Amino acid sequence: MSKILITGATGFVGQAVCKKLREGGHMLTGTTRTPDQGAGPERVPLYHIPEIGPDTDWSQAVSGADIVIHLAARVHVMKDRSPDPLADYRNVNTAGTRKLAQQAAAAGVKRFVFISTIKVAGENSPVSGFTEDDHAMPEDPYGASKWEAEQALADISRSTGLEVVILRPPLVYGPGVKGNFLSLFEAINKNRVLPLGAIQNHRSFLSVFNLADAIATAAEHPNAAGQTFFVADEHAISTPDLVRKIAAALDTKPRLLNFPLGLLKIAGFLTGKSAAVQRVAGSLTVNTRRIQTQLNWHPPVSMEDGLKETAGWFKSKK
Repeated sequence: MSKILITGATGFVGQAVCKKLREGGHMLTGTTRTPDQGAGPERVPLYHIPEIGPDTDWSQAVSGADIVIHLAARVHVMKDRSPDPLADYRNVNTAGTRKLAQQAAAAGVKRFVFISTIKVAGENSPVSGFTEDDHAMPEDPYGASKWEAEQALADISRSTGLEVVILRPPLVYGPGVKGNFLSLFEAINKNRVLPLGAIQNHRSFLSVFNLADAIATAAEHPNAAGQTFFVADEHAISTPDLVRKIAAALDTKPRLLNFPLGLLKIAGFLTGKSAAVQRVAGSLTVNTRRIQTQLNWHPPVSMEDGLKETAGWFKSKK
């Protein structure tokens, strides 16, 4: 049984991680930005950390912890109105992570599990999927800030002996999901026609249940120290197949239109939504052989079951 601090414990992923680790009998504490929140998910005691940056004081939160799981971050923003997005991402994701790791090492924390992103590797993967040995090629401020955080953690590990484990997930879905994945659920639930039927691509996804399980493994497995792992559901699928699986989970029929991909890209260009078209039409997959072989980790929840759980939550909030 370990004493584990989870930053961002009240968030979408944090709630699933708290549940998984509590089932494992661990002693948990968490952090949240919300003041006076009291206990978090699974009645986890919370420290109030209002802002994350180079000057954040984590000393009270990390005191006595054996393991830190760092989930809190400035996440990818679709319509970022910041005058300097890269600076904002770096302030939270790079400088904030560095400060936390430094204070964790000083407090005697043994292991630091950092949740990075597939975007560190790039936006378009080879057919075989990104591997951990590929050169990092982030294309946006979010991915760049996470890559710089990974490098900062490597430096801290070398100088202090802090065991660092990095997980790079693709898009995560599950109960409580937001953003584009939630929008897709809403469109399918409303039986809207989606012009995505002609797309032939492959994309990796990850249920929040599988991510929580991978984090729990990374937190304690002896072979995880000093390693970086891509993590994903068992199989990559195409965008049309994702629509079909979501429709099945919602107990409805998908309405897919075989709209020519070339015209879809032109429409995206004319409407200023080329990036959105790329996200649904391009391929972005990862190879998870390393985490399977070194940690003997395999996703315990199928995509079908993960989507059913998401659909149950989606219907319950209507």
